[in-house]
Amino acid sequence: MLCFPNCKINLGLYVTRRRNDGYHDLETVFYPVHFKDALEIVPAAETQLHLSGLKVGNNIQENLVYKAYKLLSDRYPNKVPALNIYLNKTIPMGAGLGGGSADGAFMLRLINDFCRLNIDKPTLAAIALELGSDCPFFIYNTPQLATGRGEKMTEIAIDLSAYSMQLICPKVHVSTKEAFGMMKAKPAPFNLQNLGTLPLDRWKGMISNDFETPVFAHHPVLATIKAQLYAQGAIYASMSGSGSAIYGIFPKGKKATINVSVQYKDVWIE
Repeated sequence: MLCFPNCKINLGLYVTRRRNDGYHDLETVFYPVHFKDALEIVPAAETQLHLSGLKVGNNIQENLVYKAYKLLSDRYPNKVPALNIYLNKTIPMGAGLGGGSADGAFMLRLINDFCRLNIDKPTLAAIALELGSDCPFFIYNTPQLATGRGEKMTEIAIDLSAYSMQLICPKVHVSTKEAFGMMKAKPAPFNLQNLGTLPLDRWKGMISNDFETPVFAHHPVLATIKAQLYAQGAIYASMSGSGSAIYGIFPKGKKATINVSVQYKDVWIE
């Protein structure tokens, strides 16, 4: 059985509070984007994870796809067989696009369907939370207003299908831990519950990503990419998550030509 885990972008991202447990409270909108990995499972004599495409590290047991398999095989040992798992990585890791989280969550969905476990979405989302804070989003995979660590979600009506989107994924490493360490929590300047009713041409200057200021200071090329997207017609542009991917939302059929010194992947979604 085959599926195609997609990534997400953040529409607005505010860090509102540092919690006693060491995590931070966030307010953001997760929006699914059709830039995808490929994930396949096949019955086997013993479980093995086969990786291709972009490198994601050599520790198989730390891969979220393998962890997802273990979560369900431990819960349902008589229903979840040994599997050959094939993961082809296209979504860059550490880009703020949730690629690894998507793979883990889609693995849960894939096994649920393949093994006919009949786990409902809320229960599967609760299991996904054991993999990571943003993994439950990919169980629903629809626009969601996320709060808490990102795990508390409410569906929100936002549709960007009338526009084109350009993702620029530069080969710039941004440590999520270091990015959070540079943050100063503060109240959100805009109520993202209202984003669905705010016209897209008003998003610039109204919503923002709190990570941009400290991350751009350490990696000015990311600010350059964002500026080039705006200069060439983006209606709205932002960094996703803690970076380093930058996206631009354009009128249908439009895109920018990026000119920077670092290598990057350019993904255009019409």
